[in-house]
Amino acid sequence: MADATLDAKGMNCPLPILKAKKALKELSVGGTLEILATDPGAVKDFAAFCRTTGNELVEQDEADGVFRFIIKRAA
Repeated sequence: MADATLDAKGMNCPLPILKAKKALKELSVGGTLEILATDPGAVKDFAAFCRTTGNELVEQDEADGVFRFIIKRAA
């Protein structure tokens, strides 16, 4: 279970990334954020976001058009 959840369903790029960035800042280092998104571009966006920020993409899946990501906050 993630420490926090961000519902970004219905939002298009770059809103899910911007909202995730803000939500991650509110978590402690090592905390996890679950993101729910419907924008197919979010798959590439969150992979790139984690690569460039050093945060860890712990989990990623998709069900019924909803993409789910778990990101662990880095230092």
